[in-house]
Amino acid sequence: MVSLRTLLLTLALLVTAECTFNWTSCDPAQFDSSTVPVPFECGTLDVPFDYTSHNSSEKLTLKLIKAPAPLGSKGTILFNMGGPGVSNRNDFSTLAPILIPLTGGQYDLVTFAFDTRGTVDTIPFRCHKDPVEQFRAFFSQEPSNSSDTSLGKLWTRGAADAEACSTYAAKDGAVLTTAFVARDLMRVVDALDEDGLLRYYGFSYGITLGATAAAMFPDRIDKMILDAVQNVHEYYHAQANFEEWELSDQLFSAIFHHCVEAGPELCPLASYNQTAEELEAAAWDLLEATKYQPAPVGKLVVDYPALKTLYAQGLYSPRSWPSLTAVVDHLAFGGENAAIPLDTILAGLPSINTTAVTLPSLIIGDMALAGIYCGDNQVRTKSFADFLPAVEKLYKTSSVMGDVAMGSYARCQQWKIKPKETYTRSFDVRTKNPILFVGNTLDGHTPLKSAYNVSSGFEGSVVLEVDGFGHGSSSVPSECSLKTISAYWADGTLPESGTRCDRSVEPYTGEWWPKVFTDAGVNASWIAERMPVGLGNEPATQFQKGITCDSHSAY
Repeated sequence: MVSLRTLLLTLALLVTAECTFNWTSCDPAQFDSSTVPVPFECGTLDVPFDYTSHNSSEKLTLKLIKAPAPLGSKGTILFNMGGPGVSNRNDFSTLAPILIPLTGGQYDLVTFAFDTRGTVDTIPFRCHKDPVEQFRAFFSQEPSNSSDTSLGKLWTRGAADAEACSTYAAKDGAVLTTAFVARDLMRVVDALDEDGLLRYYGFSYGITLGATAAAMFPDRIDKMILDAVQNVHEYYHAQANFEEWELSDQLFSAIFHHCVEAGPELCPLASYNQTAEELEAAAWDLLEATKYQPAPVGKLVVDYPALKTLYAQGLYSPRSWPSLTAVVDHLAFGGENAAIPLDTILAGLPSINTTAVTLPSLIIGDMALAGIYCGDNQVRTKSFADFLPAVEKLYKTSSVMGDVAMGSYARCQQWKIKPKETYTRSFDVRTKNPILFVGNTLDGHTPLKSAYNVSSGFEGSVVLEVDGFGHGSSSVPSECSLKTISAYWADGTLPESGTRCDRSVEPYTGEWWPKVFTDAGVNASWIAERMPVGLGNEPATQFQKGITCDSHSAY
């Protein structure tokens, strides 16, 4: 039975939007890159700060960015690129040249330019007035296996952060949940003044947002793709996201197997006449050694937290594998055969080369993650002893990822801010139109198993498997997935249950989406003009920013 409170909140969203968007050309200075591949437009929309307060006039300004449809618009698709807590702006601008062909070129693509509530200047969530305290809280976050004392420190740090956030940021922290962002999505739909239906494409945490919006507003779903599927049941109702990491170690091993298979010309690490198992063992030995003697590289220090984060980021895309194997080559074998200079690689890694420019965004992202994820999660743990079984389960699940996000889990289990609204109902839903779920065969952050788990609750939905590696189908160039996904956006055509798309390029070859688009008949000049550095056929020399977007996420 629907409660009166829920009914009133829903009716409030159905009221005609107060305004529509006035889109204007974006200032190129808003983007990290000096080259912006798509003529983006920017707009703003005022929404209620607190949807549960009917007497308040307080507003929140959402900042959005649009990639106009190149073939004439038949509507708008809203995007969330993941996180939570990171800026969507640069991830979206980097991936837009891929997303436009995937959606058929007939839709305007719109994302929150500065991500969801709690991030950057959309209610930036800060728990400390003193910058020194902000730095201390951020730098206390490290993998729990960094030392013998790290786990206990993380638990205590989590208690201190939870107390600080409750004292200093309770008002803002109460309105950051995914349920509020789902209502923001629907306000955007209303302001677009189209057909009143939501078209949505979400990745990683964007899955949780999309699934929550679909469960809250099932009759307003036109088309929805949920790609790189997180287990939303664990996200809301478990001490940690255990299922997230079930394939992480298997994918990490694949990095070295495909290096050997590619051979020394494409993967110089393979030149040492060692098996894939031996190369992987060398990577693990190197990691253990950095606990006790970090590696100096010029002004930089590669210690256990930095190297472990690099390994974790390597699970996002095969595009990052040449850099990861080059680091192992340099630090474990001397780097005589490495094709990429070590300082070049490390200069592009925020986990190792933190600068005055990157540090503020990293701190903001860490706090935003706390405000969003801790507010959504509905489990609390009373003592360190009660938390230890979850720790052991994470360690047994994955050697690569089991200790990486422990600080986030410890903080959330001791969270004190009570959210104004959190999604608590089931995900057994019949939407107006069926949802398409997409998962890679080997995703080290969101396994294919999770796509089937979440899909099982949404009547009529289908899971499309993409036979490849990495986090989300954008990391696996595939002509089959291009045609299947664009067909869904064109007319709602779902693939048959059990459909599996082959990948069209192999790791370490340097080939990427431009080859797929050309083979599929996408205009070659359009590709050449819009594919930014890192998305073309050139060898990758550092981790692509659009691939490492979740490096500070809870999962």
